[in-house]
Amino acid sequence: MSPNAIFLLVCPDAQGIVSTVTNFVHQHNGNLVDGDFHTDHEEKLFLARVEWSLANFQVSREELPRALESLCAPFGGRWELHFSDVPQRIALFVSKQDHCLLDLLARTHIRDINSEIALVISNHETLRPTVESYGIPFVYTPISKETKQAVETQHLDLLKEYRIDVAILAKYMQILSATFLDGFPNTINIHHSFLPAFIGAKPYHQAHKRGVKIIGATAHFATLELDAGPIIEQEVVRVSHRDSVEDLVRKGKDVERTVLSRAVRAHLLRRVLTYGNKTVVFA
Repeated sequence: MSPNAIFLLVCPDAQGIVSTVTNFVHQHNGNLVDGDFHTDHEEKLFLARVEWSLANFQVSREELPRALESLCAPFGGRWELHFSDVPQRIALFVSKQDHCLLDLLARTHIRDINSEIALVISNHETLRPTVESYGIPFVYTPISKETKQAVETQHLDLLKEYRIDVAILAKYMQILSATFLDGFPNTINIHHSFLPAFIGAKPYHQAHKRGVKIIGATAHFATLELDAGPIIEQEVVRVSHRDSVEDLVRKGKDVERTVLSRAVRAHLLRRVLTYGNKTVVFA
């Protein structure tokens, strides 16, 4: 099967953007296979995802970025170009909990998306046997307040060494510093509550104390503001007065793994566009 080009655009809204982009594909003998568009009227922004087959396309992959640069110059904003046959390399950050790790390992092993988990980093040794049973490198980096800056610098070096495209915090129970996030902003976190409710530690305990009727999970991009980055995916499940904190944790883990896997899949398929502290996710 021929690979596809995937073009992402975020720019000020204006007339003629859709026709300009699609005519470009048509004029160079491209076959559109998917197109999604959204206008944020409050922000006066236009967002687009256009995917087309490279079979018989008359602009080479080497020449395409320059052609799109000229095409998009009048739009302002920013754009990205990706190719479906270029595998994306994932690094997972974990601590002791394994439910999100196991889910991502299983889903990635199926290889229905062109990606691979190239590295797992942890501040505990607990999950080493699980990770290494998949033949994936496991790097143990204990961390403390005194060593945090040095360890995060080591993490950035590892991400560069393993040519990582996206980092996933799969229940990594550490708060990332500006050093890490400035060096690698393409980082996704799973938080065990339906944000913006119950930010921070022990949200299930907070929810139980408050007597809520639903709990949830949120996958978002990691930012310096704790649990406040652009949201990619969320889901909730009903709970009742009969549920203990342990029941909430058990039900919450199911939601966490599902939400994180959906967020990662959307990101790997280049269906997530960020602007400000928001996202558009083209399902």
